[in-house]
Amino acid sequence: MTTPAILVAGTVDTKGDEIGFLRDCIEGAGARALLMDVGVLGSGRLRPDIASTEVAAAAGVTLQQVRDSGDENAAMMLMARGAAALAQRLHAQRRIDGVLALGGTMGTDLALELTGALPVGVPKVVLSTVAFSPLLPAARIAPDLIMVLWAGGLSGLNSLCRSALAQAAGAVVGACRAAAAPRFERPVVGMTSLGSSALSYMQRLAPALHVRGYELAVFHTTGMGGRAFEALAAERRFVAVMDFSLQELVNHLAGSVVTAGADRLRGAGRAGVPQIVAPGATDMVDYASWAEPPARFAGRAAHAHNRLISSVCIDAAMRREVARAIGQRLAEASGPTCLIVPRHGVEAWDRPGQPLHDPAGLAALLDELPRHLAPRTRRVEIDAHINDPAFSDAALAVFDQWVREGVVPRAMVGDVGDAAPGPVAGAA
Repeated sequence: MTTPAILVAGTVDTKGDEIGFLRDCIEGAGARALLMDVGVLGSGRLRPDIASTEVAAAAGVTLQQVRDSGDENAAMMLMARGAAALAQRLHAQRRIDGVLALGGTMGTDLALELTGALPVGVPKVVLSTVAFSPLLPAARIAPDLIMVLWAGGLSGLNSLCRSALAQAAGAVVGACRAAAAPRFERPVVGMTSLGSSALSYMQRLAPALHVRGYELAVFHTTGMGGRAFEALAAERRFVAVMDFSLQELVNHLAGSVVTAGADRLRGAGRAGVPQIVAPGATDMVDYASWAEPPARFAGRAAHAHNRLISSVCIDAAMRREVARAIGQRLAEASGPTCLIVPRHGVEAWDRPGQPLHDPAGLAALLDELPRHLAPRTRRVEIDAHINDPAFSDAALAVFDQWVREGVVPRAMVGDVGDAAPGPVAGAA
């Protein structure tokens, strides 16, 4: 890439000087700026490449209808819809390599819509007066979004404002120049996990999959990682998934902020991607270590992982609720699905002697899961812990069978048949 094209979105009617400065910074860095006007008040002095009339039209309305919509929130929601549609179109046509959007709360609201419409891997920078604010819900933040605080940005081009604008311009140009699109030389298997102190199966599965000719991409299930995993699975970027850490699903059901959204455990299934699933880390809810634990779980055993994140053990009633949610989401899948159930535990801290060990809760999960699995969901139960070698062997046995049957595309490197382990004990 010699001359990256950057889509710059903002309200030309109120932020024309700032957008013009961004354009100069981007072009000064050797890139090209494509200006999109998302304002509705007037034309401004700066001439955009994409007029606000075009943005409104992409939302299926006229600019006058936007202005007549009733209030500024309704108007900006329409412009956000149009801006997102245009950004998707421009990216599909390979006319843009990245995007930079700016604004206060109104512009940031639109920017989240626009950046969220683009695939993972497309450089996205938002210059915002509310960057990293708790006002921004995790479900609306693109998993790979870069945010820069727009300090001093409400009243013209002062020195602080120029500094923030230049930093944002440099960030998006640099990201576009340095971005390396995935080459997918090997078929990719998507996997979810936590750190190896809690879930260690990836240490065995990564080399085993590599020998078979597959590339493994592991996603950290602490909210944004799960969102990226689901987005890529929905785009069929994986030939199969090993979704073994479902803590974000529990977090979502419990109202935790550490969530990947309502569609967790649905992306691969809806796309027909073969999925091997396990109830890893479904015994606990995450919360910020610097905040109070959820009131619902007061008095339950807890584990402080670090100064950012802690986990509290959920009760048996919620273990059953989680089991129902797993069964229901797997039943929605249009592709092959297998659930592996480790009967001796679902993460490191629930072993005997560990802070979250809860035999009654695990028994509730094991009792409830079979009640909600659809007939087409294969179930494999093993008398082992999720971190035991037997669990990894069971997962590989299912994977290898699907490769032999043509459910998962065979890799060019390695011989899956020769590498396959023996039959799985306790298959149901």
